[in-house]
Amino acid sequence: MWGFLNEYWPFLLLTYYLFVLFFAVLLILKNKNPIKTFSFLFTLLVLPGLGLLVYYLFGQDYRKSKIFEKKYLLDNAKIKEWRKQFHLDQEEQEDFEEKYGEGIFKIYRLLKNNEKAILTFDNKAEILINGEEKFKRLREDLRAARNHIHIEYFVIFSDILGSELIDILCAKAQEGVNVRVVYDDVGSSITSKVKRKMTESGIQHFAFMPVLFSNTTSKLNYRDHRKIVVIDGEIGYVGGINIDKKYDNTYDNERFWRDTHLRISGGAVGSLQATFLLSWNFVSKSELLIDDKLFPASNSENVNSIAIQIAASGPDTDWANIMEAMFCAINTAAERVYITTPYFMPNDSIMTALTTAARSGIDVRVILPYDSDSWAAQYASDSYIAHCLESGIRIFRYTKGFVHAKTMIMDESMSIVGTANLDYRSFTLNFEVNALIYDEAINKKMSAIFLNDLNDCDEVDLERWENRGLLRKLKESFSRLLAPLL
Repeated sequence: MWGFLNEYWPFLLLTYYLFVLFFAVLLILKNKNPIKTFSFLFTLLVLPGLGLLVYYLFGQDYRKSKIFEKKYLLDNAKIKEWRKQFHLDQEEQEDFEEKYGEGIFKIYRLLKNNEKAILTFDNKAEILINGEEKFKRLREDLRAARNHIHIEYFVIFSDILGSELIDILCAKAQEGVNVRVVYDDVGSSITSKVKRKMTESGIQHFAFMPVLFSNTTSKLNYRDHRKIVVIDGEIGYVGGINIDKKYDNTYDNERFWRDTHLRISGGAVGSLQATFLLSWNFVSKSELLIDDKLFPASNSENVNSIAIQIAASGPDTDWANIMEAMFCAINTAAERVYITTPYFMPNDSIMTALTTAARSGIDVRVILPYDSDSWAAQYASDSYIAHCLESGIRIFRYTKGFVHAKTMIMDESMSIVGTANLDYRSFTLNFEVNALIYDEAINKKMSAIFLNDLNDCDEVDLERWENRGLLRKLKESFSRLLAPLL
């Protein structure tokens, strides 16, 4: 064996570096971030074998791959068709810019131009705090479903909570309600017995991009991180709460779980419905027959003057819609930006926007977990804290339990509730969906919730933070190198 290696080692080394040269040319031709490009080139050169594996798993850009490019083109065509057929568009209010300000108007136009995200004005929105509030309302709505229930989740566990909800879905399916479920194959854990029960009850269900041992290159990275429920085309849910009992504090969990979700009725439900249907067509590899029951006319009696715009993003979109919307919101803020996120690994654009806003006098505050559910994410997030504090950003670490909410509050009229974390994965790799709410009353409620959460936080002091120890800093710096992969 050793004799064979000694004899053929020069040939093997030459072959490897020919591969390195080939992949290096591919990397350079992509014209990506120079730092990221040099990082992969360095890995390819100094880590024989392992460097190719790292590039194979994480270095390729699937946003332009055939599978996502085809999905993007098909999705665009379907959205245009549905908008025209079911009159999903609503006329832009003449005084919208005057009422909400130039900053919000810019965000609206950005999303409209990027993915033609529909802005609707006839919505009601209910903020749901933690799983106990969300699942109480969800059970009621599921039991009242008449025509269809559409569910798309990153995490569905067939634990005590998940099994209860699945039992409700099975009962509704047996009553004749069309129940369709999309679950992420990596994030979810549903037993074979429960899947059989769902199938036998008439529930149609598909895993999003199933991960097979023999074919993990892109599928391991690009996950469906959305949490969407649409009931009868009239009620929609979106936010951070997955179907797992640890999200509901009425169960005997290891620690308190702080999260935020949104229940919507009105025209914005049509956008959530369209997002789900595009995913459904993708995972089922079939075309669902679309009719008026999926996109019912909005009930004018429910008008509550709340403007909502749904932003969806993923590797199948040409633009990073959610990240760009957040970037625009931070840059246009006049007074304050309040952010709650479980994972804080901002890219350069968001970091620059936040620090510039704080240094220009904007009140920028961020709530993070004191103890994360991932040691690598914890250290990586912590590596950004010192720079934030030096720039005037106030950092608060939640001590009551684990904070998993993904929210942003900007000035007096804009709030965001959704599935996207403030990290690389949510901005570029995962399929995400956020609700942008343009309403003063909702903003006041969201602000009150944020300020109340501060009572369960420790504010980070820069001087004390700088004295946390060399070993801790080394762990943070090393974990930060993995931030794009976490």
